[in-house]
Amino acid sequence: MALEITDANFEELVLKSDKPVLIDFWAEWCGPCRMVGPVVEELAKDYDGQAVIGKVNVDHNPNISMQYGIRNIPALLYFKNGEIVDKQIGAVPKSVLADKLKKQLA
Repeated sequence: MALEITDANFEELVLKSDKPVLIDFWAEWCGPCRMVGPVVEELAKDYDGQAVIGKVNVDHNPNISMQYGIRNIPALLYFKNGEIVDKQIGAVPKSVLADKLKKQLA
């Protein structure tokens, strides 16, 4: 299951992670976010132990959202060694998200 990432645990779970991290920035009122949500959950199962997969509710965690300039959701950011290495804005098929994650695992 995807981790709930918050303003409080972001540094520990994302920036200090020794594994690649995929974060889904979303909100309950966002239609495309509801399409991406189940895909992110599947990726969390598929890559359990290999990568950290989490979700940030932008309404509840405005600091992270502002820090990374999130203006459109869903926004999926890929982190490695505490740095953004890739991103995807908008709903896309699972294969697109998985391919970007595989590149970070290589």
